[in-house]
Amino acid sequence: MQTVTDTDDFMFDLNGYLILRGAVGAELLGQLNAAFDRFPDLEKGDWWGEVQRLDGGGPAGVELQSIVEAGPPFEALIDHPAWIDRVARYCGEQDTYVEGLFIDECFASIRRSGGFFPLHSGGQDGVVRNQFRFVNGQFRCAQVNILLALTDIGPGDGATRVLPGSHKSNLAHPIFARAFDDRREEEDETVEGAVEVHLKAGDALLFVDAIAHGAARRIHPGERRVLIYRYGPSWGATRHGFRYSDALLQRVTPRQRKILQPIPPRRPPAPALG
Repeated sequence: MQTVTDTDDFMFDLNGYLILRGAVGAELLGQLNAAFDRFPDLEKGDWWGEVQRLDGGGPAGVELQSIVEAGPPFEALIDHPAWIDRVARYCGEQDTYVEGLFIDECFASIRRSGGFFPLHSGGQDGVVRNQFRFVNGQFRCAQVNILLALTDIGPGDGATRVLPGSHKSNLAHPIFARAFDDRREEEDETVEGAVEVHLKAGDALLFVDAIAHGAARRIHPGERRVLIYRYGPSWGATRHGFRYSDALLQRVTPRQRKILQPIPPRRPPAPALG
């Protein structure tokens, strides 16, 4: 496990994100990219076992939801030691009666030339699902994301953009005066105050979902491959209504199962036959 430091806490509180260099080693990175190579060519809405292609819309690229169902390399990320202690500290309701984590969304994203995603979110709306809070010396964030880069992402590669400090903002960035759907159709532009986060394959970006974020337009050939696992408190629900399969829950470790299903369903016993 990587120990959460006072500097981590300070920088996360200040900026709303951390960069975890070399979070995933070469062996697992290779397994994940090999799995990406084997993804079938799905149309939007198509299912592949328990995985569904459910794109974010417009130029966002291909998004395969509930990707943890796609095999062991993706299961290994559920409680990966590079980030699990950090997300538990920031959004795991530590030292409360509902302490624990839940992955409420996890997906693979493949973006090619031209793909981008407009800036969105920010603290100004006070949305409970993605809020940033610090109360009585404890972080009480409602969603903390891990974006794991499987390819190098530098200038022109469609890097994630963040507005540092916007998770605490009381005012929306002026770009939000335009409707989100309108922003989807616009050419990429420089957003004042936003910074591109450049990552090497195996690096991870940890960020609170309340921070304003998006992705610059990819102008290079090839693919931007990332995995996004969104963690929240144990009482959450999956964003798109997915339910983790019984086969997955039986296959993973008890600790991983506790993250995927923090609260097992409570049902009456089956009636006796006869």
